Amino acid sequence: MSQLGFFVDVSKCSGCKTCAVACKDAHNLPVGLNFRKVREYAGGNWKKDANGAWEQDVFAYYVSTACNQCTDPACVKVCPTKAHQKRAADGLVLIEAAKCIGCGMCAQACPYHAPVLDVDAKKMRKCDACVDRLQTGRQPICVESCPNRAIEFGDIEVLRKKYGALADVAPLPSSAATKPNLVLLVPKQAKPAGDTTGVEY
Repeated sequence: MSQLGFFVDVSKCSGCKTCAVACKDAHNLPVGLNFRKVREYAGGNWKKDANGAWEQDVFAYYVSTACNQCTDPACVKVCPTKAHQKRAADGLVLIEAAKCIGCGMCAQACPYHAPVLDVDAKKMRKCDACVDRLQTGRQPICVESCPNRAIEFGDIEVLRKKYGALADVAPLPSSAATKPNLVLLVPKQAKPAGDTTGVEY
């Protein structure tokens, strides 16, 4: 089995949200419902050094996130109707709409807040890596739409060989819980997962 996943170059992300808007448009999502989100994390301040000179340690960066197609997905474990399933062929975590009762247990369990409730349909929905596009040889819409080419998608082992294995950065949770199939390239000022020196805006 191959495992598909995302690479996000945090150092290239400008926070423009083109990926999120393109995703929303492609999936015809109503107001308030988003599969991909761009999170801003910032902090720091000005302070005097020992000589009385002012210096600053200000930082800010953006992280584009969606469902990370986790190796140990919390949503699959808690779904009472087995609507959430991890597909053997490519490791994608998909929701079978006919089985979903919209209870929201998956949303509560997911540390990345990937599943969201479609109020009208009374069903949980989330990023499925644009599985319909993958079937026709195309990339997920977020990958194709990013103007800075900060997102890639493919075999996670290939992405890890190319970019490394880092999957942790604030404000995201620790990757230890669900083993996300995510690779990150982060700027020098990026903070580790669990950091509390910054604020998510």
